[in-house]
Amino acid sequence: MSNFSTDDNVAESTQPMTRAEKRQARRMRRFDNPWLNPKLLWGAGLLIGIVLLGILGRILWNLDLVFTGSATLKLPPVGFENLRRQPGVWDHPLGTDGSGRDMLALIVIGAPNSLFVGLLASLIGMTTGIVLGFTAGFVGGRTDDVIRVLSDVMITIPPLLILVVFQSAFGDVSLTMMALLIAGFVWQSPTRLIRAQVLSMKQSGYVQMARLSGAPTSHIMFREMLPNLIPYLFGSFIANVTTSIVTAVGLEVLGLGPQRIPTLGRTIYEAINAGALIQNLWWWWGIPTLLLAVMFIGLLLINLGLDEVSNPRLRRLS
Repeated sequence: MSNFSTDDNVAESTQPMTRAEKRQARRMRRFDNPWLNPKLLWGAGLLIGIVLLGILGRILWNLDLVFTGSATLKLPPVGFENLRRQPGVWDHPLGTDGSGRDMLALIVIGAPNSLFVGLLASLIGMTTGIVLGFTAGFVGGRTDDVIRVLSDVMITIPPLLILVVFQSAFGDVSLTMMALLIAGFVWQSPTRLIRAQVLSMKQSGYVQMARLSGAPTSHIMFREMLPNLIPYLFGSFIANVTTSIVTAVGLEVLGLGPQRIPTLGRTIYEAINAGALIQNLWWWWGIPTLLLAVMFIGLLLINLGLDEVSNPRLRRLS
């Protein structure tokens, strides 16, 4: 009997897993290591692809083609023809715009620039929000009142209108200056979120023990409490990146922002201003729009993945 039972166990262990069993095994691996989340990995992969496009493109492609008149005007991408029956050529695989600039060179420079503005603006806004949110929630009193009222007032101001007025008055700005201006309107939401979390956390046992042990306020806020908020901070950071990119593209489509630095929003503005829609030059505005869509999908997937990292219930359902 023991020989038969042993053989049965071996046979069962060598049987291939069914689809349901494989799916359950993947769920268990994700639950054990929540960072191995398919949404998070796919979203990060899309953004890393855009960054690699900028890095490898600067090495493998001639960026001098980004200048006006460097190529034949209005060439379509390879495999297509324009209204003049001109086919695309491999010297310009994504075509050229109405000024004779290579679209691939514009994308190689413009896509990382648009992502840079969003990341820098979000980084500055999140840093400001962390400092103000912890200060308001932990210190309390008049300090809390001032920070709370200031964030409530700033969150009611339409940022795009203020930025349009500012950039119309000061003219051409750099990418860094544009990111700084946008950062002035993305710190309010993380400030309010962090303040609410700190108000609920400061009554917990480990915070009270740190206070009784004589730990300084900065140590309690940033060494004891901050690590517990990391998943929420990541999610807020990604949301701020999306908001910053949308704001930057909105300004650029209106003709504001950097005038001499290629970005995706600037390319779309020039296409609209030159009548690309009427002339059926779809690649001039369509390729930058598609790349922006990929960027936003990547950010959305990262945000959804971070939600599952911070919420075990969502990991069980996925």
